[in-house]
Amino acid sequence: MKVLVSDSLSSEGLEILKEHFTVDVSTGLSEDELVEKIRDFDALVIRSGTQVTQRVIEAADNLKIVGRAGVGVDNVDVDAATKKGIIVANAPEGNMISAAEHTIAMIMSMSRNIPQANASLKAREWKRNKFMGVEVKGKTLGIIGLGRIGSEVAKRAAGLEMNLMGYDPFISEKRAAELGVKLGTVNEIAKEADYITVHTPLIKETRNILDDEQFALMKPGVRIINCARGGIISEEALTRALESGKVGGAALDVFVEEPPFDNPLLKFDNVIVTPHLGASTQEAQVNVAIDIANEVVSVLTGGPAKNAVNIPSVKPEAMAVLAPYIRLAEIMGKIAGQLVDENYEKVEIGYNGEISGKDTRPLTVSALKGLLEMALGAGVNYVNAPALAKSRKVAVVESKSESSEEYSSTISIRLFGGENTKLVAGTVVGDEPKIVAVDEDRVDIFPAGRMIFAKHINRPNVIGPCCMTLGKNNINISGMQVGRSEVGGVTLMALNVDSDVPDAILEELRQVPGILNAKLVVL
Repeated sequence: MKVLVSDSLSSEGLEILKEHFTVDVSTGLSEDELVEKIRDFDALVIRSGTQVTQRVIEAADNLKIVGRAGVGVDNVDVDAATKKGIIVANAPEGNMISAAEHTIAMIMSMSRNIPQANASLKAREWKRNKFMGVEVKGKTLGIIGLGRIGSEVAKRAAGLEMNLMGYDPFISEKRAAELGVKLGTVNEIAKEADYITVHTPLIKETRNILDDEQFALMKPGVRIINCARGGIISEEALTRALESGKVGGAALDVFVEEPPFDNPLLKFDNVIVTPHLGASTQEAQVNVAIDIANEVVSVLTGGPAKNAVNIPSVKPEAMAVLAPYIRLAEIMGKIAGQLVDENYEKVEIGYNGEISGKDTRPLTVSALKGLLEMALGAGVNYVNAPALAKSRKVAVVESKSESSEEYSSTISIRLFGGENTKLVAGTVVGDEPKIVAVDEDRVDIFPAGRMIFAKHINRPNVIGPCCMTLGKNNINISGMQVGRSEVGGVTLMALNVDSDVPDAILEELRQVPGILNAKLVVL
């Protein structure tokens, strides 16, 4: 078998590949050159430089796996690869220590003004009083996102005797306690923390998670760190907070636009910056190369893909039966993950009717993938979803029953958090997923695109004003489903909409008399 390596890869990774396959290292290929060359290869190993476009995928007649030596797969057309049956895999763990250590280095450098003092002394200045610093011992560090990297930051900050707060909707109280982290909301962290660092993926829910509202809540002199993704912190809001003096300093490794040469944040003396160095260590580059090389070896020799981002492990003969339920389970997980109001510690997945007699493991994995992806982003895949749930001390329980009241097969997902639960149930009709229950409400929803789920009182003059609110904001309603209850009772309305619904419009909906709550779900 033949492996094409189209970006620079450490020698350790190359040696592993060369032990098993014929390896061609050709870097700097244009799209046309890659399209012409890829036809004969069984695997393609890349980093961030190579663009694996739909054209490349369509030309890859023998390709079985695209291996990305790193985390992000933005430079791969994953949908095109999936349709052609090509596995896309990444190496999400190889650089987490480097990223965590860089975060700690930025915290310490900012606290002691090390970059500024270094520049001053090299300019032949001796201004010791100008660079008075602060100790981190006893200070509160707020960590937004307690996944792999956030957890490693917490461990290291604990060693510095910092007090730890954290926000992560997918971590249990038990796991937080093990890390020594006090859980809170983003706004609670904003109010209490002396330092705030972000470690989430950049998804709709995390974009600008620190904005003007949060900066207004913060202590004077708070220090901000972003070594994750540009855009998690609003750069405009951070600029305003620095100008006003609310923020005492910032340490930034990532930016919305890179390189950030025109970014106003670079003008502040109390902002230290690095050029996206979080994963730039010798060890990290070796680790991701070794990880992806082993992944390629496993797949090409008939083994599993540990970090596949697109394909669940399902035997071909079973896929014809399970495929629509795999899709249903993932969609239900996404819906439940966006409707739940608080952290949860247990996920119970129930299989009823004919589907209970099948191998439901791929369905459980798909449900967990959809559920966790809402908080952790595209790094969640069909292979690592169970491990991610376990690392967050979330118990996963399966139950099966041969009976199903109305449909031949149904799946239910119930989340348990404290005294509250969230239930979503669904079935497959004509190979299409359908949601049949949300909590106690019986519904008949064919999920797609964007949907607004609104709890409301079943009485006149509620649904109409709700729809008018969307209409005046140029949001088209393409479908509606309303649950049934006695007059004056509480029920659920689900609206399919054709465009995004900003938070301000959702809040406007919540102000309609009779609307108890409204949430946007994006699939």
